[in-house]
Amino acid sequence: MKKRKHLSYAKYGYIFSIPFIAAFIIFSLYPTVYTAFIGFTDLKGLLKTSINVLQDPFANFRLILNNASFKLSLVNTLKIWMINFIPQILLALILTAWFTSNHNKIKGQGFFKVVFYMPNIITAATIAILFNVLFGYPMGPINDVLVKAGIFAQPYYFLTDKSASQLIIAFIQFWMWYGYTMIILVSGVLGINPEIFEAADIDGASDVQTFLYITLPNLRTILLFVLITSMIGGLNMFDIPKLFNLGMPGNATLTTSLFIYNQAFSGSYLYNRAAAASMIMFVIIAFLSIGVFLLMRDKAEVLEKKEARKLARQIKRGELHKEEAVK
Repeated sequence: MKKRKHLSYAKYGYIFSIPFIAAFIIFSLYPTVYTAFIGFTDLKGLLKTSINVLQDPFANFRLILNNASFKLSLVNTLKIWMINFIPQILLALILTAWFTSNHNKIKGQGFFKVVFYMPNIITAATIAILFNVLFGYPMGPINDVLVKAGIFAQPYYFLTDKSASQLIIAFIQFWMWYGYTMIILVSGVLGINPEIFEAADIDGASDVQTFLYITLPNLRTILLFVLITSMIGGLNMFDIPKLFNLGMPGNATLTTSLFIYNQAFSGSYLYNRAAAASMIMFVIIAFLSIGVFLLMRDKAEVLEKKEARKLARQIKRGELHKEEAVK
């Protein structure tokens, strides 16, 4: 009898990955590379078909870096993100501790989780219009409540106040995303070995001690994911500032994404400068992400890896025997 040939299923994995790879190349990789290329060219205007690389390839990048509006948009973006992210992560951590506590079993957890997550499901356009109406002038629910409560003598035009506009957008971003952050953190807690929590209960640890000294250290990777994804999303903030107040008043809510949009599509059609601004933001986000990763990494684990590499080099050079390294 002939022996049956060994069947390899590895090829099927490659075949199934082809649609994703094709979609990634067409809709992500190619646009990114093409955008980077446009930043070095003179491409602008709707009817222009020829593209020429500039004699000074970095001219567009220098123009953007020296542009006062771009600098203001970068400051606005960072400011709005920080204002919304800090309370967002704090509230998400508090809710995570509440939902995952072994001592206080919350009834109807599923209902509360759905309610907290629901703002993330609503479209940005709907939320922007809703808040624009809420803070309307002179007729608007917020103004009506404040005037009737005697806080304001007359209706206040929130949308002409720079600080108020920034705070409202920061609150919208916080309200939309704290539920999502909470769900991610709760999922991370559920992935921690329950025996660790049982041991803490036996040792008499309180809920606060368990959360601070067991839950948070084991959530390091999840917190890193949340921080980096929130930072990327925050620095690409576009829909709420655009739909809520068009970057006004006085460019107080002008974000970098809105600046790029205005460069490319608001009358001037400066695609080359918009592409340059996009790549500058790409580099800024990449460096910030690397910085966050380095700050959040486990220092003890890094030291262990360094020691392991050092021992491996010593063994390779013959300075140390394997038996000594094990000891």
